[in-house]
Amino acid sequence: MAKKLRNYIGGEWVESSSDSFIPVHNPATCELLAECPDSTYDDVGQAVIAAREAFDEWRRVPVMNRAQYMHRFKTILEDRFEELSRIVVEENGKTIDEARGEVRRGIESVDFATGVPFLMRNDGLEDVSSGIDETTVRQPAGVFAAITPFNFPAMVPLWFLPTAVTCGNTFILKPSPQTPISMEFMYELLDELDLPEGVVNLIHGGKDASMAIMEHPGVTGVSFVGSSPVAKIIYETCTRNGKRVQAQGGAKNYIAVMPDANMEASVKNILGAAYGCAGQRCLAAAVAVGVGDAYDRLHDELVKQASSLKVGYGLEENTQMGTVVSDQAKQRIENMIQKGVEEGAKIVLDGRSVQVEGFDQGSFVGPTILADVTPEMIVAKEEIFGPVLSLMKADSFEEAVDIINKSHYGNAASIFTSNGKYAREFKYQVNAGNIGVNIGVAAPSASFPFGGQKDSFFGDLHGQGSDSIEFYTERKIVIERWV
Repeated sequence: MAKKLRNYIGGEWVESSSDSFIPVHNPATCELLAECPDSTYDDVGQAVIAAREAFDEWRRVPVMNRAQYMHRFKTILEDRFEELSRIVVEENGKTIDEARGEVRRGIESVDFATGVPFLMRNDGLEDVSSGIDETTVRQPAGVFAAITPFNFPAMVPLWFLPTAVTCGNTFILKPSPQTPISMEFMYELLDELDLPEGVVNLIHGGKDASMAIMEHPGVTGVSFVGSSPVAKIIYETCTRNGKRVQAQGGAKNYIAVMPDANMEASVKNILGAAYGCAGQRCLAAAVAVGVGDAYDRLHDELVKQASSLKVGYGLEENTQMGTVVSDQAKQRIENMIQKGVEEGAKIVLDGRSVQVEGFDQGSFVGPTILADVTPEMIVAKEEIFGPVLSLMKADSFEEAVDIINKSHYGNAASIFTSNGKYAREFKYQVNAGNIGVNIGVAAPSASFPFGGQKDSFFGDLHGQGSDSIEFYTERKIVIERWV
């Protein structure tokens, strides 16, 4: 019998008040892994009460002591690294190497949180007026929550939780009901830390739980990662209810390839960006723009290298690309491919017919390349979130930049070139939050904010880096005179 997941509230594992459960399947084997409760407003309310009650005590714990919990958490995660990576593969479908990379990047965020005692420091000025000194201090702001996606079930929650609690806040996490097992496991590890009851809480569920978090007056701020339509709803709902919000949305990431680029090396990078995690990431390469005579060489080299990628079960070490997250996702991606063909794109590599021996019912979509794509096509404008790369031609560098900037998304963009002038102009002119130069996946490290512009981000302060310290703290200005 599949395990029924529970919520974690006030330091205890508790049953949801809901009698509705969401099945969690292995997308490669179709095995039922768990049943996720579709938690209610009341469940969220109980978590908020626990977090609010814990806040006053937790904020008084010295920041150095709070950071020590994260040092210990990092050690536990390292000890259970392979176990957590395997869980990610089983519930999400990515390869074991991709899962290991995800867990490693998550641990980097825990590492970043250990530096909060330094990062929360502020400035001051003596004698701002005669006999008066003025300083700033940072204080924790209250109860924060995160609503996180299926595609990085272990990493994305760690963008938020470690920094929030080390800054002195209490926290509620609601993971995706498609991939909730990673967080169930991670909260078992957090439980080993003996944090004060109510500092960290876990609520499983779907839309109702998300709405309850956004509407509850006891929640100070919400972090979100997901699609742009949902990110906009999150942003509007949270701000309407007086909350801070950082809502990372979807993407349509373009890569410009110049004629002077090292084509073989560039394509190797582009393949990782387009087909890593089966294209299910907000930094995935979606459109490759060959500039001038680079287009034909780019086309041929992409087809050559992509055709040799091994699609299979993620737990097999030689697999280079796993499944998409569900059969529904597979159908949606295949429908988008067909839409591209109907609009005039030429399918030069078709992943819809891929078969994996022993996994006949798995949600596999192979590497797909659509050539002769134009900016007006739906596959050039809308997020597919699957292993589909569109090829587009631009006659000049200026045209390539114009094509990229006309997208309503602005998550990431990259250029492959050996010319420093092109690289500098690309960084200067392109309107995207994460810029790559000879880098396929322009993913910031944990000490830098995760960028995003236009419809790819709603809010003011991004996740990670210095922005996260701003988001999770209140600044108080202290003006003193002693007579």
